[in-house]
Amino acid sequence: MSRIAHVTLKGPSVVKEIAVGAVVALAAGGLWKMYHWNLQRQYKVSYDMQDKGECTVVTEE
Repeated sequence: MSRIAHVTLKGPSVVKEIAVGAVVALAAGGLWKMYHWNLQRQYKVSYDMQDKGECTVVTEE
C-alpha cells in the first residue's frame, strides 16, 4: 500500500496579512483621494466660469 502525502494546513501569516491589508488600504485611499481631487477641480472650473460670466445658474420657480 503506497502512502499519499497530504498538504499540511498552516495558519495565516500575520506579516503577510498586515502587508496585504496595507496595500489594499493604500490603493483604496489613493482612489478615494483622486476622486476628491477631480471633484474639487470640477467645482473650481465651474466657479471660475461663473465669475467670468461664461455660464449662469438659473433656478425654476
